Amino acid sequence: MHHSFMEAVANELGELGMATLRYQFPYMENHGKKPDPPALCHATVRAAVAVAQQLLPSLPLFSGGKSFGGRMTSQAQAASPLPGVRGLVFLGFPLHLPKQPSDARAQHLFKISIPLLFLQGTRDTFADLTLLQPLVRQLGSGATLTLFQDADHSFHVPARSGRTDAQVQTEVLNALMSWASSVTHEA
Repeated sequence: MHHSFMEAVANELGELGMATLRYQFPYMENHGKKPDPPALCHATVRAAVAVAQQLLPSLPLFSGGKSFGGRMTSQAQAASPLPGVRGLVFLGFPLHLPKQPSDARAQHLFKISIPLLFLQGTRDTFADLTLLQPLVRQLGSGATLTLFQDADHSFHVPARSGRTDAQVQTEVLNALMSWASSVTHEA
């Protein structure tokens, strides 16, 4: 929750007019190394969604997260829809472990009926594009994949790309805002 990327994303989204709610899974709060069991992570996601609804009930609600947080959010949504959530946003969906390409971690996404936004770097070792692109197509018109050239899983770009991490982050958040606006206006 206090990682510089997460803080920067929340701050920049606020500047763009989107409220955010950051939270931690219990294992992170306790400085643990091993993630909590999925059931506890799903309950944590549900608790965060409930707090967001209580704090700002009149705003459109989107949920998601960076990497593991996004995957746990999607699993929670697939198990039982998150009340009031209009769409899910993934900042680097972890389709598989590095050097272990597979789309098995994504099968639950087919149970989700709300819009999905995948924001991915083209150098993300957690999401082989030869697997992710066809998966997103199979998910249908409710799924959107936006790629960021030369960005890795943390949206870092090499200097040779001619862009800075801050520029890529701005591109990522502008894509998120545009997508959220389109989803909100479709409802």
